[in-house]
Amino acid sequence: MKRVFLIIFFSYLSMNVQAQFSYDLQGHRGSRGIMPENTIPSMIKALDLGATTLELDLAITKDGEVIVSHEPWMNPVICLDPQGNEIPDQDKSHNIFQMSFEEVIQYDCGSKFHSGFPQQVKFHVTKPRLSDLIDAVEKYVEDFNLPRPNYNIEIKSMADGDGIFHPNPKDFSDKVLALLLSKISPERFNVQSFDFRVLQYIHDAYPGITLAMLVDNASKYEEQLQELGFKPRIYSPYFVALTKEIVAALHENGMKVIPWTVNTSEQMGKLLDMKVDGIITDYPNLAPRR
Repeated sequence: MKRVFLIIFFSYLSMNVQAQFSYDLQGHRGSRGIMPENTIPSMIKALDLGATTLELDLAITKDGEVIVSHEPWMNPVICLDPQGNEIPDQDKSHNIFQMSFEEVIQYDCGSKFHSGFPQQVKFHVTKPRLSDLIDAVEKYVEDFNLPRPNYNIEIKSMADGDGIFHPNPKDFSDKVLALLLSKISPERFNVQSFDFRVLQYIHDAYPGITLAMLVDNASKYEEQLQELGFKPRIYSPYFVALTKEIVAALHENGMKVIPWTVNTSEQMGKLLDMKVDGIITDYPNLAPRR
């Protein structure tokens, strides 16, 4: 009985937290500052902290499974090999695109200490399939009567990785969108990418899908938009070079502005004062209540 009461109580707190955000609070790789990145527990924790959107990255296995992973290889910073050993620094040979899903889940990507995120709770956890992650999230919010989140889905690709670390942009995008559209309605997700080839293909082939343009330097937004060739619905820059004038100019051109990855309350407050539409953060627990 006590356990049931606590579950109900913490679910109630989660709903109240979510109700306090007037902007799009995006949990970067779930809640990377607190839980192992891009895992189901990381996404659930982000929801408990009030995230309105779950941000995550994708890779593809040899047998065609869509996997939630920032890199298309097992990152030595966060993963241990199937025997529990460290992977050498900079080693990219544990290539997810050359592994089956059964091979992928032999790697522990949650137990290793992460010096960049010393507060992370550590435990054995594996990279999930996107379909399993969505199923778990949707069940969680239904069970605890939480608002249904949106999903910010990054397709990770680059021209010199085609056919080596991932499919080409068309095949990668088609596979991801087929899965997403079978699971959730299109108004609940967007696709983001640094790879303009991905955005250009989806813009032409799937005109109803919301796209987010990922860039490193907001001061070059005019050149970036010219290179892309169309105005995406979301402009998503690294936050450092962003100014209120750039935000205003992008708004005038009909785009939302959602910067990444903003990890202090002070930085978040300054960006919200610039009238950004959302914040992508590793620490949803630090987000200002506005």
